[in-house]
Amino acid sequence: MKLTYVLSSFSLFGVAQSFVPTARFGMRSSSRAASNNKNFEFAILFDCDGVILETEELHRVAYNEAFQEFDLTIDGVPVHWSTEYYDILQNSIGGGKQKMFFYFRNTTQTFPHVGDQPPPTTLEAQQELIDQLQTFKNKVYQRIMKEQAEPRPGLLELMDEALADDRVAVGVCSASTKESALQTLDYTLGPERVAKLDVCILGDDVAAKKPDPLIYNVARERLGIEDPNVCIVIEDSLIGLRAANGAGMKCVITYTSGTEHCDFYGEGADAKVPDLGSRKVTLNSILGPLREQGLDAQIMEDIRDPVTVSV
Repeated sequence: MKLTYVLSSFSLFGVAQSFVPTARFGMRSSSRAASNNKNFEFAILFDCDGVILETEELHRVAYNEAFQEFDLTIDGVPVHWSTEYYDILQNSIGGGKQKMFFYFRNTTQTFPHVGDQPPPTTLEAQQELIDQLQTFKNKVYQRIMKEQAEPRPGLLELMDEALADDRVAVGVCSASTKESALQTLDYTLGPERVAKLDVCILGDDVAAKKPDPLIYNVARERLGIEDPNVCIVIEDSLIGLRAANGAGMKCVITYTSGTEHCDFYGEGADAKVPDLGSRKVTLNSILGPLREQGLDAQIMEDIRDPVTVSV
């Protein structure tokens, strides 16, 4: 594919813009939608990719299709991300554009040829290539999502429990681009459930990606919650856990085949399970101990993976 570079409004290191909630979010009930003075007791904040549904393999396939469409090569070899390499990326780099920048700058240490064109050498040209790759990749991903999107076990049940409790704020905080994440949410949660969310902050809505805690700090502030200890984050990766920890929040990990080997407890996870459904994770199993014993209580003790200590 012959690439025509198009000027982009994105900066090299992210977009410093704020997400402005619309009628799409925070409309759970008339009593909750009316003001910014909602006195939430707790908040449950869900990551998107890997938590709401297992998407990482779908993302990898979409990126490789974009690399092929743009005819990217390095030293004559087509650019391709293996499952093993993508596992490294998803556990260390937040955001799709950041993953590509890391690959070309740190792994290959060179940008690729684009068809018969030489590699882009200026920061502006490199950014334009990444932007166009991401745009194409998102279209491929949306096509795949329509065919394969299915929520992870137990996700909808836990979210619906939280949405039914007016004392609990419910939100989604994702490093994915807004276009990609909104498609994912609509396909998996459905527009009606998405409209009930109290906060939804997506990758392009904050300047720093996970593992930076900014996205969770912004979510807490928008919910009017002062104490981060009453916020419970549902994540699937180390970078998500580090973002939650950096924000001072509790974190439940629902690991995937690509993240199950990670030392989540060693990095401060409060609980980890293979998925919410198989362990029958309920709102009470998370919030019950906190309500009854205080914010220092252990959560999900009877259903979480055991905490093992290396000797």
